[in-house]
Amino acid sequence: MSNTPREDGPRGLSRRGFVLGAGSLAGVGMLGGAFGTSPTWAASASSIGNGARVPVLVIGTGYGGSVAALRLAQAGVDVHMVEMGQDWSTVPPGPDGKIHPKVSSPDYRSFWMRTRTKQPLSNFLGFPIDKAVPKYAGILDAEDFAGISVYQGRGVGGGSLVNGGMAVTPKRQNFADILPSVSAEEMYGTYYPRANAALGVSTIDPAWFERTSYYQYSRVGRKHAERSGFDWTFVPAVYDWDYMEAEDNGSVPKSALGQEILYGNNHGKKTLPKTYLAQATATGRVSISALHRATSVRPAAAGGYDVVLEQINTAGDVVATKTVNAGKIFFAAGSVGTSKLLVKMKSTGALPALNGEVGQGWGDNGNIMVGRANHMWDATGDVQSTIPCSGIDNWDAGGAFAEVAPLPAGLETFASFYLAITKSPRRAAFSYNSASGNVDLSWQTSWKQDSITMAKTIFDKINSKEGTIYRTDLFGVNKIWGDHLTYHPLGGAILNKATDNYGRLHGYDGLYVIDGALIPGNTSVNPFVTITALAERNIERIIAADL
Repeated sequence: MSNTPREDGPRGLSRRGFVLGAGSLAGVGMLGGAFGTSPTWAASASSIGNGARVPVLVIGTGYGGSVAALRLAQAGVDVHMVEMGQDWSTVPPGPDGKIHPKVSSPDYRSFWMRTRTKQPLSNFLGFPIDKAVPKYAGILDAEDFAGISVYQGRGVGGGSLVNGGMAVTPKRQNFADILPSVSAEEMYGTYYPRANAALGVSTIDPAWFERTSYYQYSRVGRKHAERSGFDWTFVPAVYDWDYMEAEDNGSVPKSALGQEILYGNNHGKKTLPKTYLAQATATGRVSISALHRATSVRPAAAGGYDVVLEQINTAGDVVATKTVNAGKIFFAAGSVGTSKLLVKMKSTGALPALNGEVGQGWGDNGNIMVGRANHMWDATGDVQSTIPCSGIDNWDAGGAFAEVAPLPAGLETFASFYLAITKSPRRAAFSYNSASGNVDLSWQTSWKQDSITMAKTIFDKINSKEGTIYRTDLFGVNKIWGDHLTYHPLGGAILNKATDNYGRLHGYDGLYVIDGALIPGNTSVNPFVTITALAERNIERIIAADL
């Protein structure tokens, strides 16, 4: 069955410091500028119909859900996926002629259902830089809780649409702290290699890295790290490095070298719609309904589960409410989305037999951001690739791993910028607020002090060695640390606690969790390869034993 109501735009619309007081990314690109209105357009893709019955429903189209859909389809199972965000392959170009805007020019396409941007680097010289935008189903959701903002991808492909593409497999000696109930031998022998191959992970050509102007910032990061005695390493990514080199020589349209990343990438990044989802839909057994969000799941009298779906338009209005029946359901809406839905279903009595571990064990992967103001002789480049390719490792000694991140301002900033992942012990819990009907999170911003302390084991030493200082103008007035957010939400339905050791939810046959909600708060590195590999492990067992 099909249902194709009109979608309204926002209303109104293959291998591989400056010292403080001068310019920055925030001062140029992330200041924003003019924000155009968006077109009104009609979606043409069919969507699931009211009353439909499907063997398997996958809620979410990120890493875990995409793995499940592909492997189930290959096993001969028909799968329907629902996605709250848009199918960006169907979205008309914006006023710049592109689907996705530059990180330096956020507009209506950039943020999910906000009337004002919420850029991770929110300030320049202490002044706020966010601007009004039309409300729209944009690609990046900055979801606010009492103590933290959680940045998540919105669209078919989930977080793969907006992340930096750093595809890091954790060191094996750290794995027991990440997933203590899972065999490291099977993960490193089978599932990490399988995930890396399917994602298209590869590493930059070291020779090109040394000569291109677009990674000057990373070479400066290497120099500073090594001069202070830290291990610096290349980090794999899911970008087509051949395409990036072609960008550099001017033979193809610029993407990573054209300030595209946080609000989508138009060309070279290997997102899930180019990898797992492309293969899944090619089987003919996988269909996807975009702009559909699941609001309720409960056992059906006739068997399986009844799922209530709200279909929305691009302004966030509900245009249809549907009830569908699924034989089995895979929760893959991301750590936050999956946890919120399960907590609500348990608390409201829709799924009362879920155990008390549902909603527990949530963490921020120890995320903390910081900038340093370098000397004038340490230029970081007026052009920068948006795909990080290197990191600084002080995990064993100081509990921190830091990616050397870009500040693609289009002018020289003399600034080094970093996203650190730290060994933060803090874990929060989701709980249902019956008065508001919302799900709350118990995270406290003060808990970020643990991450700051660990990150300082790297950056205090570098500043001391180089005679440099921290930037204090990127996150507020005289504020050094970006402690207000996470890009890497993990936990809320912990493996072998809320579920069995393969993601089966306790209390209900045929309900599974297969995303980052399974991982207890920290992966020691960027998490999407671990989420993918764990999903590969779990779905293999589920297909063999349950289907």
